[in-house]
Amino acid sequence: MESPLITVIVPVYNVEPYLPRCIDSVLSQSYRNIEVLVVDDGSTDGSPSLCDYYAEHDDRVRVVHEPNRGLSEARNTALNLMRGSLVTMVDGDDWLAPEALTTLSEAIVAHDADVAVGRWQLVPDGENPAPPTSPTRPAKVFTRDEAIDEVFYQGVLTNSSCSRLFKSEIFQSLRYEPGLLYEDLALVYDILLQTQRVVYTPALVYYYRQRPDSITGLFTPRRAQVVRILKDLEQRVAVEAPRHLPAVRSRLLSACFNILLLCPQDDEMTRSIASRCWQGIRRLRLRCLIDPRVRSKNKLGILASFAGKRLFLAVFGNKGVEK
Repeated sequence: MESPLITVIVPVYNVEPYLPRCIDSVLSQSYRNIEVLVVDDGSTDGSPSLCDYYAEHDDRVRVVHEPNRGLSEARNTALNLMRGSLVTMVDGDDWLAPEALTTLSEAIVAHDADVAVGRWQLVPDGENPAPPTSPTRPAKVFTRDEAIDEVFYQGVLTNSSCSRLFKSEIFQSLRYEPGLLYEDLALVYDILLQTQRVVYTPALVYYYRQRPDSITGLFTPRRAQVVRILKDLEQRVAVEAPRHLPAVRSRLLSACFNILLLCPQDDEMTRSIASRCWQGIRRLRLRCLIDPRVRSKNKLGILASFAGKRLFLAVFGNKGVEK
């Protein structure tokens, strides 16, 4: 039998120096039955020409050029066009390990899962990672409820949409919210509600490039969106599924710590953001302190917070508690 068609979604925005490695890693996968949907999100560098070059030289590649609307809209465009029964996403400056799609698709079949998640490696820009090695630990299967808690307690499952393979039917009625910096986090709960089982394999499948100009390395008021997203989810889960409240609150506490430590204290807007984060920490810290699944890093932050905001900031500086 022919292997199922996998749709690989590649959003592209001004990543000309990195795009060849990304697309080459997709086209050279040991898993051959793929379609590659490359969505050029209004790039102003040489990326559009590179996208067209690949489409001209490999009939598995389809390119869509559209005005710049952001990562969410680029992914949504591809989700509207995909033909595969399985789908994965690769950011245009990242790349896949050679066996990524084979590893993830086999995990879905072997464990009758709706989503397969692999390990990813952070690679500083300009460096080359060591070749992937065979995993020494077995795959782990999570039920839907276990997967939700694992994500929000920040275990081996993360909220990222990369380094994983989904059954396409999951996205039948789901799309990414435009304009968000944390579009993956905003959708992950709804994605997991569509699943029965999620399998995690410790095999390395994805390389995430850490660029010095990345927005995640800088503070802007948009980064505070993470706190709003998690507060909204906390309210929703309190009504729909209270059993997940401790996990969501743990993740919210982590976000409050992180944004507080990133916030400059020198203007009114950022002081207001920092104040709201501190209020969130004070509201959540006792619950999270007695929760055995909350990360030890966050518990250290909780203990420091009891000494007051000034001492907390002096202890942690701008290192951040969340990662």
